[in-house]
Amino acid sequence: MDAFFASVELLRYPQLKGLPLVIGGGRRRESEMFERLRVAYPETDWGPDSLDRIPVDFFPLLRDYVGRGVATTATYAARQFGVGSAMGLMKAARLCPQAILLPVDFDEVRRLSRTFKRVITEIAPVMEDRGVDEVYIDFTEVPGGQREGGRVLARLIQKSIFEATGLTCSIGVAPNKLLAKMASEFNKPNGISIVTPGDIERLIWPLPCRKINGVGPKADARLQSHGIQTIGELAARERDWLVAHFGKSYGAWLHEAAWGRDERPVVTESEPVGLSRETTFERDLHAVHDRAELGAILTRLCEQVAADLQRKGYLARTIGVKLTYVGFSKVTRDLTLDAPTNDAAAIRRAAGLCLKRVDLTRRFRLLGVKSSKLVKPGTAEAAPGDQNGPLPKPRDKAHRDERTDLLFPELD
Repeated sequence: MDAFFASVELLRYPQLKGLPLVIGGGRRRESEMFERLRVAYPETDWGPDSLDRIPVDFFPLLRDYVGRGVATTATYAARQFGVGSAMGLMKAARLCPQAILLPVDFDEVRRLSRTFKRVITEIAPVMEDRGVDEVYIDFTEVPGGQREGGRVLARLIQKSIFEATGLTCSIGVAPNKLLAKMASEFNKPNGISIVTPGDIERLIWPLPCRKINGVGPKADARLQSHGIQTIGELAARERDWLVAHFGKSYGAWLHEAAWGRDERPVVTESEPVGLSRETTFERDLHAVHDRAELGAILTRLCEQVAADLQRKGYLARTIGVKLTYVGFSKVTRDLTLDAPTNDAAAIRRAAGLCLKRVDLTRRFRLLGVKSSKLVKPGTAEAAPGDQNGPLPKPRDKAHRDERTDLLFPELD
């Protein structure tokens, strides 16, 4: 989907089309927005049906943002200034201060995500869900799907999604998932790109290695240290050389990827590894000085994880927490339960016990709650463990500081 989170907001605020828009920052508070509108423009009866009449100059600008948030996405007008997904909003404000900043509406994003995926499966049922805004489709057996190399089917999917949601998408058509992913980025927004095996040298090899899904910043830096900047230069290296320098598995995969080879099938059903929620604070928080605020944040994260588990029909056997301290050092702690759960209170208790095993005397900037070892209710895996067996051993000793207990006294 094209700039999905931003495009969802443009359905609500069509007056912002064509303007630089960044999605991220704080939580959505529509009631507060309506109150401010009524003060600024008392002659209008403001409500959910009048969003398209909000004056452009009423919306908050990125230049006024102060905090630790990151950009979820940005419109293409903002991307021209260098703003990208996962970029810190303070950095984005330096690049494009005139951009409008809006928070994410997760409920609407999820609703439209389900809608566009339902449209796709009605046309091409072999679909792999790759997150809220992206899918893979195997249309080998779709009648008429091969017309014009798949372009006709791609246009039908684009048209059907737009009619159902008002949103656009970009589609890459290729022999495998690796190339299709790359092709989907060639002609955004609302584009269709087709890559055949004969196009690899012309279309793929000139691209930087980072365009391969699976080559991250660290791997790219190592490749560049060996004078390898493009995929073509990577393809020119011998397989044995790549294995010797990058390991047996990853080196072999780099060789295959550079030549556009990928045998992974489109998987229509897969079990999630885990579900998690996290938040970056607007300011650094401390377990003692900000006890009430942190306690409320932890409770909210646990409730969100519980709701995600319930909505997807899972129980979690392991609950964990993640902290990022000032200075960006990170720590995680996990606790395996006697019986799997999707209850918010049980998750809150387990997360609190995990937090008692970390250093809470230091300020931190991010807190997350995660669930893993997911099972379906009613299965053998969901049965309680041996209540007479040994308790799971923590991977570390509890942190020896009485102030650690002050944040969660109810756990004692």
